[in-house]
Amino acid sequence: MLLAGLAALIGVGFGYFLRWIISLGQRGSVELRIKQMELHAREEAKRITEEAEKKAEETIKETRKEFKEKEEKIKKTEDRLIKKEEFLDKRQIDIDKETEQIKEKITEIKTIKNRAEKLEKEKEEELQKISGLSEEEAKKTLIKEMERKYEEDISVRLQKLENESNEKIENRAKEILTTSIQRLANSVSSEVFSTTVTIPSDEIKGKIIGKEGRNIKAFERVSGVEIIVDDTPGLITISSYDSVRRQVAKVALENLITDGRIQPVKIEEMVEKAKQEINKIIKEKGEQATYECGVFNLDPRIISILGRLHFRTSYGQNVLQHSIEMAHIASMLATEIGANENIAKAGALLHDIGKAVDHEISGTHVEIGRRILQKFGADERIIRAMEAHHGEHPYTSLESYIVQAADAISGARPGARRDSVENYLKRLTELEAIANSFEGVDKSYALQAGREIRIFVTPTEVNDLQAKDMAREIAIRIENELKYPGEIRVVVIRESRNIEFAR
Repeated sequence: MLLAGLAALIGVGFGYFLRWIISLGQRGSVELRIKQMELHAREEAKRITEEAEKKAEETIKETRKEFKEKEEKIKKTEDRLIKKEEFLDKRQIDIDKETEQIKEKITEIKTIKNRAEKLEKEKEEELQKISGLSEEEAKKTLIKEMERKYEEDISVRLQKLENESNEKIENRAKEILTTSIQRLANSVSSEVFSTTVTIPSDEIKGKIIGKEGRNIKAFERVSGVEIIVDDTPGLITISSYDSVRRQVAKVALENLITDGRIQPVKIEEMVEKAKQEINKIIKEKGEQATYECGVFNLDPRIISILGRLHFRTSYGQNVLQHSIEMAHIASMLATEIGANENIAKAGALLHDIGKAVDHEISGTHVEIGRRILQKFGADERIIRAMEAHHGEHPYTSLESYIVQAADAISGARPGARRDSVENYLKRLTELEAIANSFEGVDKSYALQAGREIRIFVTPTEVNDLQAKDMAREIAIRIENELKYPGEIRVVVIRESRNIEFAR
C-alpha cells in the first residue's frame, strides 16, 4: 500500500511537470504570433497612412487648382461688372442730359403754343371787330353761302352716294347668297313613289301571289301598299304615296323572300318586324340630322318625326336632305349678317317637319309643323323662324327671312329638283354653243350655275378691241335667244404667252 501510494504521488507530480512544460511551450508560441500580428498591423497602418497622406496631397492640389480657377472667374466677373457699371453710369449721364434737353424743349414748345394761341385769339377778336360777327355767326353765314353756291353739286353727290350705297348693299347680298350656294353645291338624289324588290325566281313570285292571290291580298291589307306583279322578270313593284309604308313593305317583303315561308300569319309577323326596324331607322336618321346640323335640345318626339322625312320626297328631292342642306345654308347666312345662328339652323332644319304627317293630318305642312313644334315645347323663336318660309305667316324676325332665303336657295339650286335639271343642262349647253359660234373663240365654260360664261379667245386672231366687242355681241345674243332668271356675266379672256428656253 505504501509503495502504491508512493508510485501514485510520483505519477501525479510527473504529470504536473509535463503540463507545466507544455504550457510554457504554448505561451511562447502565442507570444510569437502576437508579435507577428503586431508587426503586420504596424506595417499595414504605415501603408494606409502613406496612402491617406498621398490622397490628401492630391485632394489639396485639386482643391487649390479649383480655388484658383474660381478666383480667376470671380475676377473676370468683377471686371465685367465694373465695366458694365461704368457703361451704365455713362448711359445714365447721357439720359439725364437728354431728359434735361427734352424738358427745355417742352418748356419752349409750351411758350410758343401759348404765344400762338394768344395771337390767334387776338386775330379772332380783330376779325370780329372788323366784320361785326361772332365766330358762330360767321360759321353759319359761311355754311349757308356754301350751301347756296354748291346746292346742285351737293344734291348730285348725295344722289350718287345713295346709288353707290344701294349698289354695294345689293352686291354684298348677292355675294353672300352666291357663296352659300357654291359652298353647298352637292348633288341631291331623286326618289319616286314606287320601289322595286328583286326576287330570285318566278317560283318566289308565285309564292308571293299565293293561291287565288291570298298572300298578296294579305300583304296589301297589312302593309297598306299596292303590290304590282307584272311580266318583268326578277322584279316586283311596291307602290304607295306614303314613303314610310313603302319602305316598311320593302323590308318585310325582302325578309319574307329570305325566310321562304310566305303565308298570311308570317306576312303579319314580318310586316310588324319591319315597322320596328323602320322606326329604329327613322329615329337614327333624325338623330344623325340634328347632330350633323348642330341642333340640340329638341324633344325626342320631334326628332323622330324629323327622321320620317328621310322617306319623303318633294319634286324628286329628299326632304330630309333638303332640310339638312337648308340648315347649313341658314348657318352661313346668319353668320354673315349677324343673326342668331342656332335659331336660324333649327328653324331651317324643322321647316318642313309637317310634311312627315301631312297625309295623315289636314292642313298645310307649315301649319301642321307649327302645331307639332308647339305641342312638344319647341322654342318660340324657332317656330317664328320656320312658319314664314312660304309667306303664310309674317316675317317677325331676321331668322325668318334667313329660313325663307335658304329654302329658295336649296330648292331653286340647279340640279336640286328633278323638274329643273333638264332646263338647267339645256341652258348651259346653249350658253356655250353661242360663245363657241364666234370666230376666234378657243374654248368656253359656263360657270356659277349658268350665271357666268367664261370665253377664252386665240390672241393671234382676236385683239383687245375685238375681244371687247365680242363680249358685247355675245351678251346681246344671249339676251335675244335665251330665257334665264337674273343676269349672266360674259367674260372674254385674251391671254398671250411667249415661251423661250435657256440652254
